[in-house]
Amino acid sequence: MNTLKYYLQDPFLNLLYKEIRKAGPMKSISLDLTDECNIRCVGCYYYSEKMDDIKTTADESQFDAFIQNERTRGTNFVTIVGGEPSLRLDRLKKIYDNFKMNVSTNGIIQIPMEGFENMPIGVSVWGNHKTDSNLRSNGKRDIFSIALNNYKNDSRAFWYYTVSAGNAHEIASVVDECVANGNRVLFNFYSNINNLGNAMDHRKGFDKVRVEIDKVISRHPNYIFLSSYLTKVISTGKLYEQNWSYDFCATVSTNNPVNTERMKNGNLYSPHFRAYNADFKTTRRCCVGIDRSCDSCFDVWNHFSWVMLNMKKHLNSKLEFTNWITSMYLFYLINRLVNYDNGVKNLAEIHRRVCDNKMATKPQRLEERIWIN
Repeated sequence: MNTLKYYLQDPFLNLLYKEIRKAGPMKSISLDLTDECNIRCVGCYYYSEKMDDIKTTADESQFDAFIQNERTRGTNFVTIVGGEPSLRLDRLKKIYDNFKMNVSTNGIIQIPMEGFENMPIGVSVWGNHKTDSNLRSNGKRDIFSIALNNYKNDSRAFWYYTVSAGNAHEIASVVDECVANGNRVLFNFYSNINNLGNAMDHRKGFDKVRVEIDKVISRHPNYIFLSSYLTKVISTGKLYEQNWSYDFCATVSTNNPVNTERMKNGNLYSPHFRAYNADFKTTRRCCVGIDRSCDSCFDVWNHFSWVMLNMKKHLNSKLEFTNWITSMYLFYLINRLVNYDNGVKNLAEIHRRVCDNKMATKPQRLEERIWIN
């Protein structure tokens, strides 16, 4: 029986599915636009892994050639990281003009509207004003306030909120402030790669964090880009029988010899993906690591890919398919691969459905799973 056909008889799920199919498949890369940054955040994977040892030495002709090579290779989506991409608006503009893309920024330098009108901008925040300042400027600057001012009522911007295991109590106030600023929120999860311990230690687990995220989803369903299902997968590192590890990471650089055995182990991965360093030539093992242990990886983008590629695991019931299709749609919506203005109107219904899934713990017969609304 083709169960997908039955699931798609649900008009809302069918709507999401059609929008994703219309947008088409992604062939993505990650790119460090520069090795420079105007702050040093405690726990930033880029500097903790010394990725800035690979310098941005390419001239404009070499950068232009990189863009053309990726276009020829079929790349249609670029995640821009760094370093701090706002330090190189000239090159950011070239990426924007040639690819679908998103960019992560610390928010200190405002990316102008002109020339970047439909750019998804993830603005980093790591906690309330005190926590964020301590982690990102040694208590010297209120970076959160600077970024709030730069992106007030900017529909392009969403807050890329990296929440730590012991600071769940800050989530409500931070989200309330972001929403009052006219922006939406996507959660990420802090990895204690600098061994700060205490509240910053991911080994404490994110149980309290998940409770608080569910609360802000209930309070602001039109403003949260991460579902309760994705929150649990990312923060626990569990997807069905799989436990998050290098063996299951789907975003490894497929042209890097270090990943040869990984690509032979039978687990899914994105065959096009490469994580380019700031020289625009070499690639590293994955988006966020060179030698880093995957036990400390709670990166939202990596885990999105893990869920998205594992469609077949989510076909056992309509509830599971709902988890998968809403995860796909949220990724496409955040990155404006589907119509954004129409798509954000679906957020509340997405959260309602996924929250309902959490209630549906009693096993059901196949017929009930297919037709339940």
